[in-house]
Amino acid sequence: MVGRRMVERWNDDNKAFLSLNIKKRVLPTLYGGIIGDLLGVPVEFRQRDTFHIDNVSGYGTYNQPPGTWSDDSSLTFCLIENLIEENGIDDLMQKFVKYKSEGFWTPYGKMFDIGRTTNEAIIRFEEGLDSEHCGGKAEYDNGNGAIMRIAPLAFRLYDEFDFIKKAEVIKKYTEITHAHPRAIVGSIIYIECLIRLYHNNTLQESLETVKRLFDKNFDGNHIYQQELRNYSRLFEEDFLNTARDEIVSDGYVVHTLEAAIWCLGNSSSFKEAVLKAVNLGGDSDTVAAITGALAGMHYKKMDEIPSEWLEKIVRKQDVDNLINQFFESCVNKAIENDYRPN
Repeated sequence: MVGRRMVERWNDDNKAFLSLNIKKRVLPTLYGGIIGDLLGVPVEFRQRDTFHIDNVSGYGTYNQPPGTWSDDSSLTFCLIENLIEENGIDDLMQKFVKYKSEGFWTPYGKMFDIGRTTNEAIIRFEEGLDSEHCGGKAEYDNGNGAIMRIAPLAFRLYDEFDFIKKAEVIKKYTEITHAHPRAIVGSIIYIECLIRLYHNNTLQESLETVKRLFDKNFDGNHIYQQELRNYSRLFEEDFLNTARDEIVSDGYVVHTLEAAIWCLGNSSSFKEAVLKAVNLGGDSDTVAAITGALAGMHYKKMDEIPSEWLEKIVRKQDVDNLINQFFESCVNKAIENDYRPN
């Protein structure tokens, strides 16, 4: 009996440690993305060095109050709900439809922003096309509208060691809006970087691992290897030493990833990274959202994110509840996997 109690106590301690370990990653990553988004909303499309952001502000591009997040966070919240509910991609597309038509998961009940490629995919879905065939397949469909919303996938894939399986899941969640292989490769790079950071790799180690995984799993003729060449600058040894004026911060998926990774690699805190991203201008909300998620995963500390910024998140109670539900679902899944009977 004593031995059994000791085993139960040991299991309880292990579960508590596992829960804390996941919490230190889920919360800073998701809140980091939201904070980057809302910091960037007021200056989206503004030209670099015509403004300077050092705090939460409002109005500007969309005339929205301080703390307002964009479609980046709205569609991320849709995915979080979808993952909690464990429903398929049809359900996720239905949520995207509700976002567009009903203001679902918007700050004030009304959509004020949506990307062209995402909008066209939603229209195809409403017209009866299957979810997996809705995404834009043309070269001009390689915007950042998929990577801006998929960070939560990292917490469903961090303990999957089969790279091909991970790539297939990421593809499924990307191609519903962005089906060109370049956009899919961008999503794979982003999620795999988050996973490497989850496992305490440095940013440089994460990038090296991503390149190694592509080379190990896809031969030179594979479409993913061909598209990976568009991201080749990321894998250059001195990429993080690139001059600021050589970093482009527009909505092209390649440029967005380069800008976000460069911002993280040239900062020493969460705050510095996201402000550096916002002040690049251009697609400021998305570049900063992705930077914020990467930085949150990298630093793994909620106190890296200024509390006064967090308090300004619109609908904060709703956002807190959703993220806590997701965290709990991640813990439950991890416990289920780790303690599954042999």
